[in-house]
Amino acid sequence: MTRAFDLPDSLVKRAEELAREDGVSLDVWVTSALAQKIGAVETAAEFFRRKSAGAGKGLSSYLDLIPEKSPMLGDELPRA
Repeated sequence: MTRAFDLPDSLVKRAEELAREDGVSLDVWVTSALAQKIGAVETAAEFFRRKSAGAGKGLSSYLDLIPEKSPMLGDELPRA
């Protein structure tokens, strides 16, 4: 399936230069760059999903250690 994208000329020109430096076609270079970006985003999304799944357990054990006291002068939450 072929898709046409309206990209700025300056971006296309730079991508062509980089592809030429790498010794590959623009199509190959763009495909590789897009695959790298997708991989990075998916990896980051999975990392944060994994971290957030267990975040509550560890955090509440620390919050349970905080004594029940009124805030110090100047540390109060603003009233809405």
